[in-house]
Amino acid sequence: MTSRPVRIAVQIQPQHASYDQIRDALRRAEDLGVDVAFNWDHFYPLNGDPDGQHFECWTMLAAWAEQTSRIQLGALVTCNSYRNPDLLADMARTVDHISNGRLILGIGSGWFERDYEQYGFDFKTAGRRLDDLAAALPRIESRLAALHPTPVGPMPMLIGGGGEKKTLRLVAQHANIWHTFAGAEVLAHKLDVLRGHCDAIGRSVEEIEVSVGVGGRGRDGGVPGAPEVEGEPLLKLGARLFTIPTAGPEFDFATLQDWVVWRDRINA
Repeated sequence: MTSRPVRIAVQIQPQHASYDQIRDALRRAEDLGVDVAFNWDHFYPLNGDPDGQHFECWTMLAAWAEQTSRIQLGALVTCNSYRNPDLLADMARTVDHISNGRLILGIGSGWFERDYEQYGFDFKTAGRRLDDLAAALPRIESRLAALHPTPVGPMPMLIGGGGEKKTLRLVAQHANIWHTFAGAEVLAHKLDVLRGHCDAIGRSVEEIEVSVGVGGRGRDGGVPGAPEVEGEPLLKLGARLFTIPTAGPEFDFATLQDWVVWRDRINA
């Protein structure tokens, strides 16, 4: 697999906290030495009090771009359904300039039904949402190329999800980073599928950075795994970007710090 370095990301969940607390968490994350800070693109909390405090994704990313100087930033992930693709491209280009080229454009097909219902978007079916994403990605790429000015540099596109027929084909066609919550056994299988899609279009799977959510399994949390236990099997398969979630209002970084120490040891 690729020799690219291990990187550590934090997902600062924009829920159950004041914006002052979120801003402070981002400052602490950059000071700790993480490589990437993600939020997410939802309108309501995903766990805890369903009507608790919550903030919008992209206006927050613009503020984060001004606040930080080193780390990359992005949504894990933007919901394709919530914005016109050309508008999203323009928003992403603008945040990229605010950050001086540090934006990761993370995108997925969407899944949280309450967001759709409360904000008036058509939830459709999972298959139709993926078809909409497939139609949107070329529009985003075309608009990014047509904007004046264009993004500061090559803007990495991250696509999240593990669907084998549609999502991983889109990853092969468009993504620089693929994000999943898979454990090692599932990741090995999904990488074989992704490799097949890449082979079909003449692209090397090595061009795609593999990103895995760790430190708590997936959207519903779980018991955090030590990086030596949870990370190293994924590392052997080719994962290089490891994302640790942290929740408000306290935004505890104890697990995140363990992964940063592990990264530094692996990369030494």
